[in-house]
Amino acid sequence: MLMTTTYVLVPGFWLGAWVWRTVADALRAHGHVVHAVDLTGMGERADLATPETDLTTHVDDVVRVLEEHDLHDVVLVGHSYGALVTTGAADRVPERVARLVYVDSGPLPDGTAQADFDGPDARAANERLVQADGAGWRLPPPPWAALAADVPEVDDAAVAALVAGSQPQPWRTATQSVALTGAWERLPRTGVLCTFGVEQLQQMAQHVPAFAHMVDGDWTYVELPTWHWPMVNRPGELAEVLGAEGAQHRRR
Repeated sequence: MLMTTTYVLVPGFWLGAWVWRTVADALRAHGHVVHAVDLTGMGERADLATPETDLTTHVDDVVRVLEEHDLHDVVLVGHSYGALVTTGAADRVPERVARLVYVDSGPLPDGTAQADFDGPDARAANERLVQADGAGWRLPPPPWAALAADVPEVDDAAVAALVAGSQPQPWRTATQSVALTGAWERLPRTGVLCTFGVEQLQQMAQHVPAFAHMVDGDWTYVELPTWHWPMVNRPGELAEVLGAEGAQHRRR
């Protein structure tokens, strides 16, 4: 009998549900149920962006998907900033989530904001971009071609898709601090590590508080070495990893 898993896929900064399309198609081809989420102000919901769009808005989006579709035993997948969103949603409705998967990302400690992650200099630089090019409330997309220049498997078509599909990110999503009760910590988690490996993660966790949550608790790790957006250039392998995590959940 075919065993299916329900996945909810949440993108990171600047991107919409479209970036998961190839991964989602591969999972569906194996009989799984997949919901890729367009967060408020992003993707096909870009017109809903306002200066008030924040992290809570996006957590509400994911909780709404889980509740309106009455989803249970979900493998909840967050990429990059999407990890803050999925962790917040799981903290609110842990009874609907079977496993958290973090793609080249992880949960941040309570009271920490995404904008704090890279340090004060990076935050200040982004705030200047927000003021200069984002009307004071949005962070413009990055230079995708420059980011992909050292990644041979990211071709011109992929870069063009990223340019066409990305939207400025409401800055309050980056500056609002995570607020968690700890309910999410009872859930098993998987880290899909792309730009760093397990050994590096363990070293960073000793010195960087933001990485501490990635070694405490019920964790497994999968290394998928590539750049920060594996759903773009290695979607088949990422889908295989997610499929294996779904199978692991079904065996628990």
